[in-house]
Amino acid sequence: MSDDETRAQLQRGLRIATLILAVLTVDVLGLIHLLQGLESHDLPAAQFAAFAALTAVLATEAVLVVRRRSWRTGRRIVIAVVLAASALSYLTLPDGMTSTTVDWLFGAANWAGAVVLLDRPFRIFLGFLVTHELLALANLLVFHEVNRAALVRFTTGSVTVFGLPLLMAVVAAVLGGIATEAARSARELELARTADAAASAAHRRRTQRFAELSGTTVPLLTGLADGSLEPSDPAVQRSCAIEASRMRRLFAETDTVDNPLLHELRHCAEIADRKGVEVELDARGQWPTPPVAVRRDLTDAALTALATAGSWARVTVVGSADAVSVSVVADCAEHTVPSPATPDVRIEIFGSGGTMWMEAQWQPS
Repeated sequence: MSDDETRAQLQRGLRIATLILAVLTVDVLGLIHLLQGLESHDLPAAQFAAFAALTAVLATEAVLVVRRRSWRTGRRIVIAVVLAASALSYLTLPDGMTSTTVDWLFGAANWAGAVVLLDRPFRIFLGFLVTHELLALANLLVFHEVNRAALVRFTTGSVTVFGLPLLMAVVAAVLGGIATEAARSARELELARTADAAASAAHRRRTQRFAELSGTTVPLLTGLADGSLEPSDPAVQRSCAIEASRMRRLFAETDTVDNPLLHELRHCAEIADRKGVEVELDARGQWPTPPVAVRRDLTDAALTALATAGSWARVTVVGSADAVSVSVVADCAEHTVPSPATPDVRIEIFGSGGTMWMEAQWQPS
């Protein structure tokens, strides 16, 4: 799971939990307190207007949660509505009723803001809490009688009014960090597993290459090392040239190209070109990519002729949707080409007057 998916899943759970708490605080507990203290209000319509504004915010949040969408650009307007509803309720509050059950919005407004700002940075949500707290304090100091009882009610009430939403924001921030760290650890673990798998695959390929070369290249190198083969021997030189071409072809097999067969033949031709052999490579038609084993059978005759050619060689590749052939003409001695390992490959060899013609054809059954 990616970082974004992990955070989105966690954020959705926190949004639902916060929305439930907000609905219980505003539309259940807040409404009960509003109805119980309705006779104490001089302007009950203003209180119901504030209540309707907060309820509308929560209803909108519920719709967004169901549709898995965020507030986006409307977030500032909604916070302004919450603060305006708070100001309206505080300004029409009866004297001496601040921080009491009659002051129902004092404990409800922060939760309405919480559902809007939960996914925002912690400092933004903290700024909203402080703004609402200062708004309530300013209402107390300016429009109500300030005495010890009022200050005690405000202070003790602020512990839960300010503290509980703040705790929710802290939990959201901590869990968000944990989710990011968990997703990062999971990604690192997946990368490590991928690296291990790639290393294992590379090791298998190296082992396979060594096994493929062990039957021809290794004995040749061993003979040169222990002196049983003479580097000046023309037969040994031809064998070295052929094995060098096979190694170049083997390395080319791992390259990612559009036409692997031509790519491998070009690598074989480079060996002859470095010896001063004039090589002409011609390709005609379009053909499907043959499997690796088939490509080896198709190129064995060509690389043998190219590796041992004296001065010139011509390679022609002709293909169609259901067949492909590789033919080579070169001024080289007659050689024995290994029998094809795949049953659908046929090889023909003809030599005369120091010129060899070889053709390998693949036609899948």
